[in-house]
Amino acid sequence: MDLDWGRMRMRAHLEPGLSAVAALLLAVSLAQAHHGDAGRYTETVKTVTGSVVEFQFINPHSMLVIAVEDENGDIVEWYGELGPPNSLQNRWGWDKDTFQVGDVLTMTGRSLKNGGPYMTLSELSRLLDAEGNEIYVGD
Repeated sequence: MDLDWGRMRMRAHLEPGLSAVAALLLAVSLAQAHHGDAGRYTETVKTVTGSVVEFQFINPHSMLVIAVEDENGDIVEWYGELGPPNSLQNRWGWDKDTFQVGDVLTMTGRSLKNGGPYMTLSELSRLLDAEGNEIYVGD
């Protein structure tokens, strides 16, 4: 009986510590999984205007895709990376139906340094509707 009591006492002392270590390891792995943007985007902003092709209201980053006519008359799909749905819903009242295919928008943000048609809609960014009304400002 004394042996069982000793095991129970040891378990009572070890389990909270092991749980804390497991929680710490999970937090570290989640922190490492999120990517930084350092060096990925230009410091200056780019502005493009086009019509909505797709709006993905998804985690971890929502995505807005607009078709833009470039200087050669070719259509290029520009991707604008936004925050998570709960943030967009709480701050701006957005939902999965906020943008419809064909809606005309002007998107301003920092684009990829490699020149690809992709921009972050975080700091220094904004979205305007077809009438020029500001409908989003990045933090």
